[in-house]
Amino acid sequence: MRLQKATSFALYAVLELAAEPSRQLSGTDIAGKYGISAHHLAKVLRDLGRAGLVDAARGVGGGYRFIGNAKRLTLFDVIQIFEPVASESAASHDSELETDAGHALRIVLNEIDDHAIATFRSITISTMLKLIARRPWASAANPPKSAGRAASGR
Repeated sequence: MRLQKATSFALYAVLELAAEPSRQLSGTDIAGKYGISAHHLAKVLRDLGRAGLVDAARGVGGGYRFIGNAKRLTLFDVIQIFEPVASESAASHDSELETDAGHALRIVLNEIDDHAIATFRSITISTMLKLIARRPWASAANPPKSAGRAASGR
């Protein structure tokens, strides 16, 4: 599954701000960290503000602050602000889908969509922050040097 840019930007911003909810960050700081467009992120932050997830303070020393509840807010809650998460395939009327194979494929794709939605609904921002703190990808990308030597026979 691929998320739209605005949705990804929103998740980055929410996770960055929720990591330290008392801290204010500028949109430029967040955009710089993730290498994304500050202009596009400003639009996303405005939508997050309208949804009641972030608060904006203008002027010198201003910025954005997370005001949601990280233990209750799910990935689904954020994603649905920016894009439909329901099964788009149900609305499709492509001629090839009017075959037996097309109908069977549609059932499988709808089930995949249902699983994705259930997963997004089950993962909170708090859980994501814990996953980020653990950084399991860091150890997979950089195995301990002793493990590399053992594998190469040195």
